[in-house]
Amino acid sequence: MAWAKEGHEAAFRELVRRYERPVFSLLYRMVRDRALAEDLAQETFIKVLNGIKSYRPEFKFSSWIFKIANNAGIDHLRRKSLDTLSLDGSPDAATPEEMGATALQLGDKAETPLQELEARELGTVIERAIARLRPEYRACILLRHVEGYAYEEIAEMLDLPLGTVKTYIHRARNELRGYLADKRE
Repeated sequence: MAWAKEGHEAAFRELVRRYERPVFSLLYRMVRDRALAEDLAQETFIKVLNGIKSYRPEFKFSSWIFKIANNAGIDHLRRKSLDTLSLDGSPDAATPEEMGATALQLGDKAETPLQELEARELGTVIERAIARLRPEYRACILLRHVEGYAYEEIAEMLDLPLGTVKTYIHRARNELRGYLADKRE
């Protein structure tokens, strides 16, 4: 990052190489449109390049770039009032690798075909439930449970107080419980 900040193009290309897939994955899960996620990812990297001089090394680069990407996704969702989300790969993905890049993995490799089918069905139900969440809740849930970030990292990425992140995740979990309880009946 220090080399990229000094203007070394090869260093910036390496940062793009390392982060293009996770940034795309986060954005794709938010907007559920492959082409749009690619555009938002490109927008994210342009913002990173334009703002690279303002990056402060005492913060993790991954938190900084995910904050920029998340803001781009949230801004788009607010503008377009989209309420869909895919955690199970995209029908628009051209290759199995692209589908795998955004797939939510449920279960382990030793699943029987029936267990795999049940896991896929559960994944679809969870996907629909998450799609019903408001964008702020959805972003926090995705960053916490899909991307695996700590509450503190999410707060830093989203520029929210830690208590707000915890509240959003708590409320989102409660809403998800309600949505999923309706499906069991």
